[in-house]
Amino acid sequence: MKRVITFGTFDVFHIGHVNMLLRAAELGDHLTVGVSSDELNFSKKQRYPVYRQEHRMGIVQSLACVDNVFVEESLELKGEYIKQYEADVLVMGDDWAGKFDYWGDLCEVVYLPRTAEVSTTDIIQSIREDLG
Repeated sequence: MKRVITFGTFDVFHIGHVNMLLRAAELGDHLTVGVSSDELNFSKKQRYPVYRQEHRMGIVQSLACVDNVFVEESLELKGEYIKQYEADVLVMGDDWAGKFDYWGDLCEVVYLPRTAEVSTTDIIQSIREDLG
């Protein structure tokens, strides 16, 4: 069995998230997804997600292509997560290209292109402008 792992916030869930998860699932037989904790998201972006981590995890877990979901507590623990979930492939969006190559000694590292013209940050900004 070929195991794939990927990570993300998955806030304001959109077609870009769906595309990423479907393409990641196609790279193996089992897909595990680490969903960033609310605290991790705040430390990365200086804002909390729109949806709480339990809700974001529920959305991701409901997808047929996803086999397992867990809370990602820290970016520095990616290697431990790869080992814990026995991943053969780490999949990340190409906005992270090159940043996780050092995990290549534990598993294959694949960067997938993002869906053009779709961004959670842009969606949130657009809503703020519409309300402002």
